[in-house]
Amino acid sequence: MSSGSSVNEALTGYAAGRVTAEQLAGVVAAAYYGNGAQGLGPGGRLKPLMEIIERAHPGIVELSGSGDRPGFAVHLAGRPFPKRYEAELRQGVHAVLVGGLADVPSPQAPTPRPSLLARIASAIRRVFSA
Repeated sequence: MSSGSSVNEALTGYAAGRVTAEQLAGVVAAAYYGNGAQGLGPGGRLKPLMEIIERAHPGIVELSGSGDRPGFAVHLAGRPFPKRYEAELRQGVHAVLVGGLADVPSPQAPTPRPSLLARIASAIRRVFSA
């Protein structure tokens, strides 16, 4: 069984309710980090789904050196997937299965904090405007 078919089985199993969020996250992370050359890795079709998983479940994988082949070995962390992100994960899985990656919810970038100099200038303006 190839990695691509096991990912597809995990995605369809999760959509049908046969696979848990933890199992899905493990399969997707292993395919994403372990098989970049097969179109599943960074830049592949799983990237939007992996962004959801990493945001909801940081530290899902542990990468370590591999003596057998070049690259890294992927070890999954044994932690439960947060329930509050399961709806977003389910929506992302559905979008990947349908093929419309544009519908996968993209992670919201945090608003950048003003630089130290901008905060100091703002504080000085508030002092003199009062």
